Amino acid sequence: MKFLYQQLLAFLALIVVTVGTLSILFFHLSKQMVYENAWNQMEGYAFTLKNEALDITKKSGQAVIRLNVTELQTAEKLLYSQHTRFTIYTANNEIMYPKKTKQISNAAISKEDWEDLQRGKIIRNRNEVRPNTSSIDVDKTANKNIKIIDIYTPCFDSNGNLVAVIMVGEDISTLSDAVNRISQNLVVIFAIALIIGVFLSTIIAHYLTKRITKLRQATSLVADGNFDVEISTNERDEIDKLSSDFNSMVTSLRESSEEIKRQERRREEFFADAAHEMRTPLTTINGLLEGLAYDVIPEESKEKSIELMRSETNRLIRLVNKNLDYERIRAGNIALNKSEFGVQGVVSNIVSQLESKAEEVGDKFEINIPKNLKVYADYDRFVQIIFNVTQNAIQFTNDGLIKISAEKGFNELIIHISDTGIGMEEKDLKNIWERYYKADESRTNTKYGESGLGLSIVHKLIELHGGKVDVVSKKNVGTTFTLIFPDKDED
Repeated sequence: MKFLYQQLLAFLALIVVTVGTLSILFFHLSKQMVYENAWNQMEGYAFTLKNEALDITKKSGQAVIRLNVTELQTAEKLLYSQHTRFTIYTANNEIMYPKKTKQISNAAISKEDWEDLQRGKIIRNRNEVRPNTSSIDVDKTANKNIKIIDIYTPCFDSNGNLVAVIMVGEDISTLSDAVNRISQNLVVIFAIALIIGVFLSTIIAHYLTKRITKLRQATSLVADGNFDVEISTNERDEIDKLSSDFNSMVTSLRESSEEIKRQERRREEFFADAAHEMRTPLTTINGLLEGLAYDVIPEESKEKSIELMRSETNRLIRLVNKNLDYERIRAGNIALNKSEFGVQGVVSNIVSQLESKAEEVGDKFEINIPKNLKVYADYDRFVQIIFNVTQNAIQFTNDGLIKISAEKGFNELIIHISDTGIGMEEKDLKNIWERYYKADESRTNTKYGESGLGLSIVHKLIELHGGKVDVVSKKNVGTTFTLIFPDKDED
C-alpha cells in the first residue's frame, strides 16, 4: 500500500477513534446520569416511606411492623404519575404491600441479594425488561414490555436485624427514548466528521507523501552504496528534522565504513587468537596423553608430564572462565556485595601474589597507600580489578617500576597504578577496553597476558560499581591507570 493511502487511513482512523470515543463516552455518561438520578430519587422515596409509613416496634422481644396504609396509599397515588411503584417485603422474603394485583414484581428476592441486604447494602438493578403486568401507565404502556429500574432498600430494627425491604421500581421507557435520540444525533455528527476528515486527510497526506518521496529516493541511493547524498532541509518541522538526521546518518555510515572493515579484521583476529590460545595447550595435552597411552614417556618423566598437563588444563580453564565471567558481567548477571574495607591490606596481598611474576621480568613495586584509607566496593571484584590492572602493568614492563597509590577524593576513592613500561599510542588507548584487544601483538603469547580479557573485565566491573576508569599513556615512557570508586551513598 502506498504511503499516501497509509497516511489517509491513519488520519481517518484517528478521527474515527477520537470522535467515536468521545461519542461513546458522552452517550455512556448521559445514560449513567439518567440511571443515577433515577436511583437517587427512588432512594429518597424509599427513605420517606420507611420514616412515614413504617412503624417498627418490639413485642415480646420480636420486631413488629405496622403499616400506615393511608400514607402508603397516598404515596402510591403520588408516585403513579411518575411511573413509579413500590413493594414492601417482610423479613421472611414475603410481600407485605401492596396487594398482588398491583405489584410491580411478583418475584421473591434472590438468596444472593438477600444476603447483601442483610449486610446493609442497597441493591440497584437496571434495564430489566418486564411485561406490563403492573399497569404503571395504562394509557401509554398497555400491551407493551416496559423497561424497569429498581432499588431494594433494607430496613433494620434497633438491634440491627433486617425486618423489612422496600423495593421501589420505575418505568424509564421515556428516558430510554431520549437517550436513543441522543445516540442517533451522535451518529449523524460522526458521519459529518468522517466526511470532513476524508477531505482534510487527503490534502495533508498528499503534502507529506511528496516530501517523503524525496527521502525514499535518497535512501535508495544510499542502499546502492552512494554515501555522498545530501537532502536540503529548512528545519521547519519533523520531516525536515528527519532529513537532517538522514544527512547525519549518511555521514556516520561513511565514517563507519572503515570501522566495519576494522571490526571484521578484529573478528578474524579474535577467532585466530582464540583458536591459537586453545590449540597450543590442547596439542600439548594430547601429545602427553598419547605418550602415556603408548608408554613412551620414561617413568621418571611421567610426574613432570602430568604436572605439565595440569598446568595446560588450568590455562584452558582460565581462558574459558574469563570469557564466561566477561559475558556475565557484560549482561549484568552478577550481584555486588558492597562493604567498606581497608585498601592497603588488599593491595599488599595482591602485590605479594604477583611479586614472583614481577621478579621474573625485573620489575619492582612501590606502594603509597595510607593505612586507614577505606573503599566501598565488592571485596572479590575489587581484588579482581586491582589484580588485572597490576598484572597488565607487569606484562608490558621489563626492568621497570610499578607504583600503586591511593588517595581520598570528594565522595570517592582514587587509585593510581602506573608503570614505566612500553606505553601505548593514541589509537591503542581507544581500544584497550575491547575484548581480546592487545596493544602489543608481539606479546600475544606472553605468560601472563594470554587472553586479552583482563582490561575488558576491569572496565565492566568499574561501571557496575558506579565508578570510572581513565588511562594515560605515552609510548616508551609508561602508562597510568586511574580507578575511581564512589563512596557509600548515605541516603
